[in-house]
Amino acid sequence: MLIEQFKDCPDFIYKKIESKKLKTIYVVYLESVTGSDKVNDYILKKLTSINNLKNVKEKDLESIIPGPNTVKVDNKDQIEYYLNNGFTIILSKKEILAFETKADINRSVGVPEVQKAIYGPKDSFTENIQINLGLLKRRIKSSHLKSNSLNMGRITNTKVEILYIDNICDKTIVDEVKKKLEILDVDGIIDSGNIVQLLTENEKTPFPLAISSERPDVIADALMEGKLCIMVDTSPFVVIMPAFFADFINPMVDNYNRSANVNFLKILRFLSFFLTMIVPGLYVAMISYNMETIPTSLLVNFASQMNNVPFPTIVEAIVIVIVCEILRESDLRFPSSYGSAISILGALVLGEAAVSAGIVSPIMIIVIAFTFITSLLFTELELINAIRYFRFLFLIMAALFGLYGIALALIYFLIHMTSIKSLNKPYFYPIVPFDLTYIKKTLFRSKYKDDTKRSDELSTNHTKKRMEY
Repeated sequence: MLIEQFKDCPDFIYKKIESKKLKTIYVVYLESVTGSDKVNDYILKKLTSINNLKNVKEKDLESIIPGPNTVKVDNKDQIEYYLNNGFTIILSKKEILAFETKADINRSVGVPEVQKAIYGPKDSFTENIQINLGLLKRRIKSSHLKSNSLNMGRITNTKVEILYIDNICDKTIVDEVKKKLEILDVDGIIDSGNIVQLLTENEKTPFPLAISSERPDVIADALMEGKLCIMVDTSPFVVIMPAFFADFINPMVDNYNRSANVNFLKILRFLSFFLTMIVPGLYVAMISYNMETIPTSLLVNFASQMNNVPFPTIVEAIVIVIVCEILRESDLRFPSSYGSAISILGALVLGEAAVSAGIVSPIMIIVIAFTFITSLLFTELELINAIRYFRFLFLIMAALFGLYGIALALIYFLIHMTSIKSLNKPYFYPIVPFDLTYIKKTLFRSKYKDDTKRSDELSTNHTKKRMEY
């Protein structure tokens, strides 16, 4: 059956071993995911030396062959799963045993590439789920850290772990996520991003409803706050849920700095978030409709600069914004060694040439440059995409209705944000509903010694941190 099943798989290896005491034994493994030296040292050598042992029976195979993880396979349909996970299968007349002999095909633990920080730990997750669990358990040495395992994907059969601290996390959230994942029927799960899309696709919003992190310290902190995390084999990013808008203004690495300095940065981030969305639309509204809001001397300056530009202000703005978005995407896709150089060169050459040719005005270049500088404070790609979506919305509304359009777009933004939910938790929390405890952890940072309580929205039965000074 196995030979037929793994037909045209060159890494499928099987060996027939004749033994006087145990008769015929078959050793089966996949060379690509199995360590050949482990198979030889732990299994083949032991099997060939069985004839030298006295009173050996088939039921003794499990004790004769050493191995860190031995499984008795009751269903032959499970053999494929164990073979693809680096196990060696031993087939005897009466039983099937699987011995763990995984090959070392893992990337070593490196430094964070996406979520870089000056202070804090420098290790990051890899594509191996066992290593990732080890990095996490190295930080949370408690039996209360629980893990529910699932295998997802009809073809990939990917291992997924739902992690939470049982005496802190709201169990209804865990049950909801587990129920959603168990009923999903998909061909494959390749990355944790697939899980996020499957869990959040019902919410019609461009904003990220989950946080993906490559830092074990961020995951440990989220678990201790009462959130749950989803870890996927072959993915170096772990998903944190539920996620709130305030979490993206408050990177966990801020906790390694003094609260007075961090609060200034939080104000800058919050201000930059609204500026990067509104500034292009605000400029278009004031130039096209509400010129009385601009001082006369400044308005004369703007008029003289725009005198030779053949396009309306809204066309200028949309063209330059699209060009800048293209430059941003090219910077992300190009190799890091020369990606930034190309985007800077493109911005300088295009900007200077466009102004010299009279296609756009210098003030428009300044406005759009300011818009993209304020967006550089955010590194989460999903959040950047959401900002891009609302930036165009503010631009279009400003072109149609002026400052009234800006006000309407802002009202729509607030309605949209307050209507989103992440795992049935309000996305605009802790502003709506108001929660001073979580505000002090996100939008405003109190002193570390005063952080003595968890949010009631996340933790139902263990809100006290019991910090005593």
